[in-house]
Amino acid sequence: MLTARTVSRATLSYDEMPLPVLQPNHVLVRIHAVSLCGTDLHIYEDDFPTDLPIVQGHEMAGVVIAADPAAAVRPGDRVAVDPLVACGRCRACRRGRSNVCQHLSVLGCYEDGGFAEVLSVPAERVHAVPDGLSLEMAALGEPASISLQAVERSEARAGDVAVVLGCGPIGLLAILGLAERGATVIAADTDPARAALAEVFGAAAAFVVGEGFPDAAQRRLIDDATEAAGPDAIIEATGVPASLQNAIRMIGAGGRIIQVGISTQPAAIRIKDITDKEIDLRGSRNSRGMIPAGLAMLARHPEAASALLTHRFAFARLDEAFRTMADRAIPTGKIVILMPAAEEVPA
Repeated sequence: MLTARTVSRATLSYDEMPLPVLQPNHVLVRIHAVSLCGTDLHIYEDDFPTDLPIVQGHEMAGVVIAADPAAAVRPGDRVAVDPLVACGRCRACRRGRSNVCQHLSVLGCYEDGGFAEVLSVPAERVHAVPDGLSLEMAALGEPASISLQAVERSEARAGDVAVVLGCGPIGLLAILGLAERGATVIAADTDPARAALAEVFGAAAAFVVGEGFPDAAQRRLIDDATEAAGPDAIIEATGVPASLQNAIRMIGAGGRIIQVGISTQPAAIRIKDITDKEIDLRGSRNSRGMIPAGLAMLARHPEAASALLTHRFAFARLDEAFRTMADRAIPTGKIVILMPAAEEVPA
């Protein structure tokens, strides 16, 4: 089988490798589609705490070609792959928090992943793709699960007002999940096009963030929606320190702030702001088995899900896909790589 291995900074090597052998309690999946996220670009640019070389790709879907007899799936089934590899033994795992396992690994990030024609996966890590959802859309089941983990952490319910800061794919899918719960969602992004897209995903209003956010008009809208009490929940999906600072200023008393955007930068936070309003400030990482819920949500909202996919590249053009992703002059949502098993579609 053919694999694409990131061997050094921005350097790929296409290599023929032996097909994996079916192991007990595993399935073999012929990969059809892999979508890219920011982590993939960081790995490709050797700006991520993992060792090269590595076969990347952690957002993936394909077709089962062989399965352990005890597996719940059979050859021919369409599946999305959950890339998380948890030990199942550490304190976090024993408490049901496998998404923050002390020994966590992720296929395509810390060990070989989906940029291979066939992948061996533990049987419990594959999930059936709903009828009517294409495999390229099913590759978005993993990012959808990340968003739903943040929504779950927000404890949002019908009647709540929730703000989502950042309208990239994770933020947009979080908007969709919040709206399904019956929350009134207000979205914000520095990019006018992304902010406008938020309404397709169920936002009642979308702000373009500028200096002094929220401005007077935006503050009035938030006040009108919350009886001047502030939002019940805020999902911070940018990873920008100033955005978290804004969230702490905006949140209502007793509100929940969910930090799902990733950054290594420090944020200056005034402790008194947290205690005065008794804010719940929560991180959100990966997901706890929410890929089936993510796939179901994508299947319920095909138009919104389709709006996320802006570029498709054949496997042989993976370098070009990464360069496109890195070019800030090119607006991108999700980029999908079509593997040799899928019909090649020009970008």
